[in-house]
Amino acid sequence: MKNYKVAVIAGDGVGPEVLAEGMKVLRRIAELSGTFAVDFIEFPWGCEYYLKHGKMMDEDGMEKLKEFDAIYLGAVGYPGVPDHVSLGDLLLKIRRGFDQYVNLRPIQLLAGAPCPLKDIPREEIDMLVVRENSEGEYANVGARLYPGKPEEVVLQTGVFSRKGTERIIRYAYELARKNKKTLTSISKGNALGYSMVFWDEIFAEIGKEYPDVEIHSYLVDAASMFFVKDPKRFQVVVTSNLFGDILTDLGAAIAGGMGLAAGANINPERKYPSMFEPIHGSAPDIAGKGLANPLASIWSISQMLDFWGQETLGKIVLETIEQILVEKYVLTPDLGGQANTASVGNEVVRLLEQKIK
Repeated sequence: MKNYKVAVIAGDGVGPEVLAEGMKVLRRIAELSGTFAVDFIEFPWGCEYYLKHGKMMDEDGMEKLKEFDAIYLGAVGYPGVPDHVSLGDLLLKIRRGFDQYVNLRPIQLLAGAPCPLKDIPREEIDMLVVRENSEGEYANVGARLYPGKPEEVVLQTGVFSRKGTERIIRYAYELARKNKKTLTSISKGNALGYSMVFWDEIFAEIGKEYPDVEIHSYLVDAASMFFVKDPKRFQVVVTSNLFGDILTDLGAAIAGGMGLAAGANINPERKYPSMFEPIHGSAPDIAGKGLANPLASIWSISQMLDFWGQETLGKIVLETIEQILVEKYVLTPDLGGQANTASVGNEVVRLLEQKIK
């Protein structure tokens, strides 16, 4: 029986609350299935740790994390700590250090989930966004000249390597082929005449190896419009780091809200651990009140199970989330209910106990 070791970085704000429910769910799934065991090791890193120690994680943090099968991340960010510090010194450090170059964000309108779009059938919002996760606009390359002076100049450079661009686009093509889905590339070649023209060229170049995959290309502004007006156009989407970050938040808005938004940071070669997270942020204004919706953190457990080859169990978790949304008996306030965070986790466990025999 496989024993998985999971590093838990609960982080800030509501992070510890929602991750507690995800861990509760995964522990019970392991017990019920009898096919694997799971051990959680928790690390106290995040903004509170930074305010005490002047750093977001231990100096040897990456070395400690390297031995785990997965990383489970809560939320990072808190008043008093600049966002570029909280993001760059923890989340981005892990993504880059462990070459988690694939970011997978499902945008799927589950039955029972609220949707702000009028008269859109649920089946028409069902896409998987493959976001480049290691370079691009988040490479943090640039310069600041003459700071504070009238002639101050700031340069921010996007980094698009052939290796990085080819591997993310090829991953998306393989995913589209495997699932018999269309593939859409989203870029901005009409304005970004180097990086995005290069991206478009690589997309077309690799596409010659996949004649069986139906492909489309959109500029990011047009794609944003079609996400709202005609989301059925999109099945598998591949895009750059920044565009993927923005578009998936838009996708979350049309697919039930940020409380249902999960993401996976994948190292496909499995040389390093992959990381799974709800993407809703730390929400410090509601931290400690039991108001946070844990369903995104539980959806990320479904992604973790999929990555481990436990797709049947991952699907059951997603079906259970959907059942809770449909029945509407146990929902947090953001979804119109009155339940607290732990109650939702308990309900997921109760339903899983009926489904996993």
